[in-house]
Amino acid sequence: MTSGGARSRGATLVWVVALLVYMLAVFHRSSLAVAGLAATERFDISASQLATFTMLQLLVYAAMQIPVGILVDRYGSRTVLATGAVVLTLAQTGFAFAESYSWALLARVVVGVGDAMTFICVLRLVNTWFAPRKVPVMIQVTGVLGQLGAIIAAVPMTWAFGHLGWTRSYLIAASLGIVLVVALLVVVHDAPQARNLRGPALSAAAVRESLRDSWSHPGTRLGFWMHFCTQFSATVLGLLWGFPFLVKGEGLSEHTAGVLLTVMVVAIMATGPLLGWRITVRPWHRSTLVLGIVGAIVVTWTVVLSWQGPAPLWLLTLLVIVTGIGGPASVIGFDLGRTSNPPHRLASATGIINQAGFLASLTLVIAIGLILDWRTPGDSVDYTPEAFRWAMSFQYVLWAIGIVQIWRYRGKARARLKADDPDAWAEQSRAAQ
Repeated sequence: MTSGGARSRGATLVWVVALLVYMLAVFHRSSLAVAGLAATERFDISASQLATFTMLQLLVYAAMQIPVGILVDRYGSRTVLATGAVVLTLAQTGFAFAESYSWALLARVVVGVGDAMTFICVLRLVNTWFAPRKVPVMIQVTGVLGQLGAIIAAVPMTWAFGHLGWTRSYLIAASLGIVLVVALLVVVHDAPQARNLRGPALSAAAVRESLRDSWSHPGTRLGFWMHFCTQFSATVLGLLWGFPFLVKGEGLSEHTAGVLLTVMVVAIMATGPLLGWRITVRPWHRSTLVLGIVGAIVVTWTVVLSWQGPAPLWLLTLLVIVTGIGGPASVIGFDLGRTSNPPHRLASATGIINQAGFLASLTLVIAIGLILDWRTPGDSVDYTPEAFRWAMSFQYVLWAIGIVQIWRYRGKARARLKADDPDAWAEQSRAAQ
């Protein structure tokens, strides 16, 4: 009992430190959201140039997912996570001192590199340290608590920019990484039996075979499209365009816009554990649950975008709440990857799935910036509500693609489960009735 209790306490401590590193990554990822208007003035840039910050950050993040998954399978979570925390600290320090647009772009690219090296590591630690029955809920809790980083990047950073200025605000943010790197090196172990776990060296051919096997499984593809369809709306609002949309498009004050973005994060945190519990007891209905959530997001956005004049505050509050639920809904995709792949492919399969939502977010960030510039006369950054309605409507293209693919691959994933494990298929289908 003592040994089991000690392991439980050790697992909790490892998870807490890893979670804090993930929260730091979310903070750095989201810190530009409330600084978007300040950045246009500091660097004298247009909407599409502002979108380039987030575009490059998301592009790097998405591109790094598979390489990071391979690195985690090879070198272990502890090493990769510590490296990511150091990279984030250096990148945010560089962003604090950035005076030119090109310097700031380079700093955000490096932020994307460090950010990419966190979440997969934390998921691997959860799968290693906790019992399988606890993993879905723990992954959801990890995802939603990590969003505390976005809360810190919303209201407090809004205050910091107003009182401390650009450089001091970002330097204080960067300094948090030093503390967490030390805590990570002292506390985090890859597994209860070893501080560092190393996988076998993989040849290029073995890497290609592993990725091919992961991607060919319809469960991985279903998880990919679930992540694609649910995440982008909340991500784009939280990372860049939510604050300008609420201020310029809906006429809210900066303070109210910051509060609404915080409400969105609270919605993410409140619904994550509930969704984790739900998919644990009803795994057969994971894709059905996701389709229902996407439908609610689409309907709510449709009401807001069709409203004559600025939408009322209650409707915008509903919008950020419903959109926020898409965040933990995207994490359901990782559960598909977990149950569809063997342990030695877990990190690389997770990397494949984690690309999806960020590729969709990247596409939307670019599209919104281009459409805003197209619908705004001259070189003005005084975007109109009409311009924002045009820009935000691009989401329907991505929703349509994602919904079709989810419907397509959920049938294939169920057929594959029936072929590979008839007993599990029969048990889940009976429980679903």
